Amino acid sequence: MKAAWVVFCIAWGLLLSGNSFAQVPEKGAKDITLNGGMQGKVPFPHHAHQTVISDCKTCHDTFPQKAGAIDEMKKAGTLKSKQVMNVLCVKCHREKKAANEKTGPLVCTQCHIK
Repeated sequence: MKAAWVVFCIAWGLLLSGNSFAQVPEKGAKDITLNGGMQGKVPFPHHAHQTVISDCKTCHDTFPQKAGAIDEMKKAGTLKSKQVMNVLCVKCHREKKAANEKTGPLVCTQCHIK
């Protein structure tokens, strides 16, 4: 009986702790195409970024989780042109490169597609 109780407790503990090791669930569209202005559209692999950036607020403190939010904010004047690119995207990619970590593109034409 005692052995069964120990096995039960270990199994229960593993079951509960398994959730803490789970990957962040993917939310939103798998891939998004952002308006890149005159330089061309920017394909954005949303789910790939979610696996690297576990806290959605890293980006979504700047803009809401809503399709078209970036363009709406630019039009309203609450988001400056290139703010997302310079403050979020390129900054993060440069920091990862400096840390010798796998990163995304750093050259304009690697993101913007005409």
